[in-house]
Amino acid sequence: MTAPHFVLDPDGWCRGAQRYDSPHADARPDGTAVTLLVVHNISLPAGQFGTPHVSDLFTGRLDYNADPAFADLRGLRVSSHFLVRRDGRVIQYVSGDARAWHAGQSVFQGRPACNDFSIGIELEGTDTLPFAPAQYEALAALTLALQQRYPLTDVQGHQHIAPGRKTDPGPLFSWQKYIEIWGRLLKEKAAGQVGLVPAYRQLRFPVGVPESQPKN
Repeated sequence: MTAPHFVLDPDGWCRGAQRYDSPHADARPDGTAVTLLVVHNISLPAGQFGTPHVSDLFTGRLDYNADPAFADLRGLRVSSHFLVRRDGRVIQYVSGDARAWHAGQSVFQGRPACNDFSIGIELEGTDTLPFAPAQYEALAALTLALQQRYPLTDVQGHQHIAPGRKTDPGPLFSWQKYIEIWGRLLKEKAAGQVGLVPAYRQLRFPVGVPESQPKN
């Protein structure tokens, strides 16, 4: 499978992703570096894929009468930087330079308010179904593109920064598969870019998952 190609422009918008601007975003605190990538899952209605409802939620256009389950979402103002569809297509709602409202109450390494210093990527899915191969390819390729634009040091699931409150991306998300594809793509890029691998080897993943080190 060929991984998609993404490039982050100087304004934080990604070439290779469909742009769909969200009003649910604001400026990061002055001087805040983007060091954390947070992986989520989402589907609306739950377990249904390919609907427009996630984009509608993130852009404040959701028809709350379209499904009985949407009643609990009324008035909710949330967003994510990216959504990765089941077929690997990527939608971007918020510039990476801005603060998307994806993490909520959260803490990473003792530091609260993860929205301030993170990028949020939603995978179209649930805690109870495997993710599609195309999603892992797109997620890994997007991770590399983000690393080339921001000083990312860590990747976490929403469940890791909001334990007890959130469970995504869930037990069926394969961190190992994500890491392996990331490593493969990094090696491919490094073949033509001397010094790239040493510069990007230090991306850390959740506790219990091997640190990302591409195999020689």
